[in-house]
Amino acid sequence: MQNMLTIISNALCRITGRHALLIDLSEYVNITSPTAPVMVTTERQPPEPPPVSARAPEAQLVSAQTDAVARPGARVVVSRSYADFTPAMTFDIKKCDVHRLEEGPPLKAELTREQGLQYYRTMQTIRRMELKADQLYKQKIIRGFCHLYDGQEACAMGIEAAINPTDHLITAYRAHGYTYTRGVAVKEILAELTGRKGGVAKGKGGSMHMYAPHFYGGNGIVGAQVPLGAGIALACQYQGNNQLCVTLYGDGAANQGQLFESFNMAALWKLPCIFICENNKYGMGTSVERAAASTDYYKRGDYIPGLRVDGMDILCVREATKFAADHCRSGKGPIVMELQTYRYHGHSMSDPGVSYRTREEIQEVRSKSDPISLLKERMLSNNMASVEELKEIDVAIRKEVEEATQYATSDPEPPLDDLCNHIFANSPPLEVRGTNPWVKLKSTS
Repeated sequence: MQNMLTIISNALCRITGRHALLIDLSEYVNITSPTAPVMVTTERQPPEPPPVSARAPEAQLVSAQTDAVARPGARVVVSRSYADFTPAMTFDIKKCDVHRLEEGPPLKAELTREQGLQYYRTMQTIRRMELKADQLYKQKIIRGFCHLYDGQEACAMGIEAAINPTDHLITAYRAHGYTYTRGVAVKEILAELTGRKGGVAKGKGGSMHMYAPHFYGGNGIVGAQVPLGAGIALACQYQGNNQLCVTLYGDGAANQGQLFESFNMAALWKLPCIFICENNKYGMGTSVERAAASTDYYKRGDYIPGLRVDGMDILCVREATKFAADHCRSGKGPIVMELQTYRYHGHSMSDPGVSYRTREEIQEVRSKSDPISLLKERMLSNNMASVEELKEIDVAIRKEVEEATQYATSDPEPPLDDLCNHIFANSPPLEVRGTNPWVKLKSTS
């Protein structure tokens, strides 16, 4: 049987009079025919693929001349390899407002394809997990307090991308996203929300009290985690391990007196602490303009340097956090960051979120500033990923969240005997009196 590529070459020569098209065709197109069970390999090897910048868009990979070789029994198959994608791009990012700093973070940020896919996968997982928590709460499977993080995913992912796994992080009660970025599986987070034994805190912590190595929660008292974060930074300084602590709080906690006490001690002792205010525009149901005489939260440290950052852009958050981390590790002391972000849900699940703001306002933020959509658009418009590839990631995430939901709703609840366990890190000879004075519960670690 005559070589198929020779037949195609002769046809193209008769039509175009040029052999050069055979090179383009062999590079981008596979010709298969059901009548040819065996393909004969030619000795001539295809040329090296052109650089990514020179590649044609996907829709133009097969030129119009290939129509000439179409005939009954032949099929043109177009496929893309990883070499087709742009491996890295540099993007312009929004300038940060600075306080007591001669210069701020860079105005450009490099994003590799691998980083982009990782960021997209993580943020989309947080989004899906929080939407599933919303569903389970409305089904009364999750009870009690539940504060969701959807809309603010760029904050958690951007911070985690800029610090080391050995660095420390403590936050308030909107903690699900940070629990995930600190390494806890989705099923352990959802199982904790449903109060099951397999939860990250063994079903006894709930929404506001989740922990992991180098992650200290999840704290239910407004602003109380800030002095704790300063204490963790003091431990880092005392041990001399070049680590730092990221201490997060919301705009609603920014007026707490304990913040300013923590600022004072951190500045006096030059503690390696990044104080981050996640300003999502509303403290519970009160807008920042009605609650604060000054909404320049990045200046609240006064004598401490500060940055105001676009918290809806993961690259802005990442570069600003890198800048802040370098500041702390160099021995210059603490720094304050304000991340301007937005939550789509209400303050908690008991808050519908539309009594103090309009649905149109929420929709406008979704359509213009959504952090996941912004990253997705960057990657697609710069040929760093394909629509099909991102859809595959979405499908895998939905499957993971559904499997985690099955686990979180079928895992047993912790027995009464576990009630007083794991209070201490060691096992002291402790007996805890129960509600019945004649019954005693023992605590083990």
